[in-house]
Amino acid sequence: MDSQTNSCYLGFDFSTQQLKVLAIDERLEVIHQNNVLFDSELPEFRTQGGVHVHGDRLTVTSPVRMWVKAVDLILQKMKNNGFDFSNVKALSGSGQQHGSVYWKKGARQVLNYLDPEKPLHDILQDSFAVQDSPVWMDSSTTAQCHNLEAAVGGAQKLADITGSRAYERFTGNQIAKIYKTKPEEYNQTERISLVSSFASSLFLGDYAGIDYSDGSGMNLMDIFSKQWSEPCLKATAPQLRDKLGDPVASTAVLGPVSCYYAKRYGFPNDCKVVAFTGDNPGSLAGMKLKEGDIAVSLGTSDTVFLWIKEPKPAVEGHILCNPVDCQSYMALICFKNGSLTRERIRNERAQGSWELFSNALRSSPMGNNGNIGIYFDAMEITPPAVGVHRFDQHNKRVESFSEEVEIRALVEGQFLAKRVHAENLGYKIIPGTRVLATGGASANKHILQVLADVFGAPVYTIDVANSACLGCAYRAMHGLVAENGVSFTETVSRALPPQLAVTPTPGAQKVYTSMLKRYADLEARVLRESKQ
Repeated sequence: MDSQTNSCYLGFDFSTQQLKVLAIDERLEVIHQNNVLFDSELPEFRTQGGVHVHGDRLTVTSPVRMWVKAVDLILQKMKNNGFDFSNVKALSGSGQQHGSVYWKKGARQVLNYLDPEKPLHDILQDSFAVQDSPVWMDSSTTAQCHNLEAAVGGAQKLADITGSRAYERFTGNQIAKIYKTKPEEYNQTERISLVSSFASSLFLGDYAGIDYSDGSGMNLMDIFSKQWSEPCLKATAPQLRDKLGDPVASTAVLGPVSCYYAKRYGFPNDCKVVAFTGDNPGSLAGMKLKEGDIAVSLGTSDTVFLWIKEPKPAVEGHILCNPVDCQSYMALICFKNGSLTRERIRNERAQGSWELFSNALRSSPMGNNGNIGIYFDAMEITPPAVGVHRFDQHNKRVESFSEEVEIRALVEGQFLAKRVHAENLGYKIIPGTRVLATGGASANKHILQVLADVFGAPVYTIDVANSACLGCAYRAMHGLVAENGVSFTETVSRALPPQLAVTPTPGAQKVYTSMLKRYADLEARVLRESKQ
């Protein structure tokens, strides 16, 4: 890219394996993309997949200085490509959720006075009390999770406060472990950031507050008051409120970019830094979700994103504050048995052919004559059960289905599960509700038809390559006008809309309303029997 004549907005994404950046212009068109791969471009940190897996196989960390050096590298790459930083009006970004950074006492002073003659990683090399940050893949904090739930009155009570029961990867439990196993480093810590607020601190040249949306993935924040929960703080570590700072709105303008970037790269002095958030909230923004929408990502694992007004926290799934509307919430539910299960059934029952798989869906009736299947090849997350379970129209277990029945039972079962668990978290279909489908299986119209029928809403397809990056570029633009009451939906209204793929089949609602109740009862039965 040579030069730009129009204002532009940057979105960064500090993901597990790479740092990505994307620029959009005033028309919301992508005008620049770049990335830094941690393993290959920063080999001195010796990561595999961007992380270090420790001897116990449970502890997983990433070196903080690797992330800092990646910023040096990506900005230099952009400069070398002729990117004109003087046109950047605002920037925002996202980070892998649940990772934490421990700034050493005195680091704020260093951030405030960055020397533009030196690269960031040299300036900040002594600024971290803990060199290796725990990340979302870490599962070494089971004891801390039990302690936190016990301290507040159980898993459901913790979910009622923070939006989720205790999870090993969640930041509060990671902080509790650092406090217990590295008390000296904890005492040396001046500020604890999430990966997202750490990244925004680099651009701000000061400590950035943790935003409401990413902050609600910590088991520490009251998602309704949007303040730190005193019982959760008390159960985690001492002096924690001071070390976390106050949470900030996800749409907040934190201030102008540090003069370091103006002098070193040519950013304008009035370029604004909008609060960074988590990668999943960033993706919600990138998908341009609005109230009542549900996004279904059909990949190796299937993920459901929801925009909801009245959340009902449960011991499954996660409720987070909405990253683009402070009055709303987003829910996130992950299902482990996604495309690999669909591919297994295709191989076994459709001769490995998606065409035959689709023919089976097209030629079998909605509701599958009352047959229901639950297919958990691997231990499922929601709910925690395993095995293949087939039931006939009388709810009696059967050993096998015919090929056509099996294929429809799999696809209907997967989508019935998504709707049941979405409604458990407070999802309601409202007029104008859209289902946005992405991921590999969204290319199959016949699978999407079942999705539309089960949810009773039209399905749109959306290409969300780099969705978190794109969402944060949108958020940077929105941050400048959010205080004036301009909604995120208005801000992104000129972006390319999702494409309508299919609409519900007439009569689908009647069929699936009764099946939803049956599916929920059968899944509960499977869970109950698995515990016996």
